[in-house]
Amino acid sequence: MCICVNCRWVDRCQAYHAVERQHGVLHLSAEPDFRPSQPRIHVQVLDLAAGGVGVEWDVRACDSFAADPGRWQRLRPGEACPR
Repeated sequence: MCICVNCRWVDRCQAYHAVERQHGVLHLSAEPDFRPSQPRIHVQVLDLAAGGVGVEWDVRACDSFAADPGRWQRLRPGEACPR
């Protein structure tokens, strides 16, 4: 799971914005202004049904991470939190 969903910078972060783009989801911010220090993005290639291939992107570590549990969910109440 992406650590960004519990980070105070999630709605302003350029790294999370890139992950959102890769997942093809709505952005929390159209123009994020926070550049994180040393984000480490884990990219996993997945075998899908019928021989397809999927790609999962998650930020697994970041020197700028500042814990704010539930931040993403407060920004998007009622929506399923990305996994």
